[in-house]
Amino acid sequence: MVVRVVRLGSQRVEGEGTRIGTVRRPPRGVSKADFASQNWYDVWFPNLAPGLATMKSGQAATTPREWLAFSRKYRAEMANPESSRTIELLATLSQHANFSVGCYCEDESHCHRSILRALLVEKGAKVE
Repeated sequence: MVVRVVRLGSQRVEGEGTRIGTVRRPPRGVSKADFASQNWYDVWFPNLAPGLATMKSGQAATTPREWLAFSRKYRAEMANPESSRTIELLATLSQHANFSVGCYCEDESHCHRSILRALLVEKGAKVE
C-alpha cells in the first residue's frame, strides 16, 4: 500500500487507486463528469492546495530564496490543525490503501506537491 504523488492529467499506473486533486480549481474546459475518465482526479480536495496568495508567490518564484519563502508559507498553511490532521490521515491511509495526490504543475520540484510529499513522509506515509 502506498500514496503516489502525481501530475494530474497524467496516465494512471496500474493499482494507483483513488486520485485526489489537491488543487485550488478544477481543470478548465473539462466537464465534471470527465474529471476521472480523463485522469484528472476522482476526488477534488482543495484543502491541501496552497492559498491564493501563497500559490501566486510559488508560481512567481524564480530564485532559490523565493522558492524557500513559498515553501515556508505553504508549510505554515499545512501546519494549521485541519490540514495537519488531514495529512496525518493520508499518511495513515497510505499504510492500508493505494491512492494518489496531485497537482497540474509539470515540474514537481517547482510545485507544492513536492512539499506535500515531504509533509506526508514526515507523518510516516509510505510514498512512491
